[in-house]
Amino acid sequence: MVVDFDPNIFTLGPLQVRWYGMMYVVGFVLANFLLKKLVDRGFFKVEKEKVDSLITVMFICMFLGARIFYVFIYNWGYYKSHLTELLAVWNGGLSFHGALAGLLVGGLIFAKKNGISWAQVMDNVALAGAPGLFFGRLGNFINGELYGRMTDSPFGLIFPGGGPYPRHPSQLYEGVLEGLVLSAILWLLLRKVKHYGYLAATFLIGYGVFRYIVEFFREPDSQLGYYFGGTTTMGQILCMIMVLIGVSALVLVRQKKLEN
Repeated sequence: MVVDFDPNIFTLGPLQVRWYGMMYVVGFVLANFLLKKLVDRGFFKVEKEKVDSLITVMFICMFLGARIFYVFIYNWGYYKSHLTELLAVWNGGLSFHGALAGLLVGGLIFAKKNGISWAQVMDNVALAGAPGLFFGRLGNFINGELYGRMTDSPFGLIFPGGGPYPRHPSQLYEGVLEGLVLSAILWLLLRKVKHYGYLAATFLIGYGVFRYIVEFFREPDSQLGYYFGGTTTMGQILCMIMVLIGVSALVLVRQKKLEN
């Protein structure tokens, strides 16, 4: 099967509505809905009207973090000679790890402004945001980007940008593991939470582990390649850092040092 979808849902003159952007819209709409349900449930202790403010802050910080990471960590070799393209996001170039860093900053801003713990905000963001990862990766799949390594397995698909040979649909692997499976784990753990910060830490660990595994099937960024003797990708390095931070946060949560 050849993955060759039209990236545009429809076009009206110069206006293009793309599937990739629509997937992000779906993710944020779903997050808004889930956050308000968490307010009703009493787990997110803010007025329901403030959820929209949180979504706005998170969107801005996520976007900035995703772009900054991509430019300075993933592709500075190119952008240092093309400074005029630093903001040209329409040409692609967003990093999930950067988006996560942006979300952490956005969560801190919202927590300080509303007088609640950062851990509480991030637990709720993890619960509401994780399902959106599935739609984001589905958008990558429709775009035919971030495809996997060549394979002769039955799962192999041909992506025009990846040449004539079948490749792993690693976007779907990520969507299922990071979006669906991780979301299910977090929501199942919700009823057992005794201290805020537990779910956010679990998200960091779970995402880091799942993404680390998928990186074995995903084509590494051409401008970066492999590290440590050709065995490790930049994504795996960042995931190892995520897991270490998540484990450290979990220890602090159990010591009740992230509650307030």
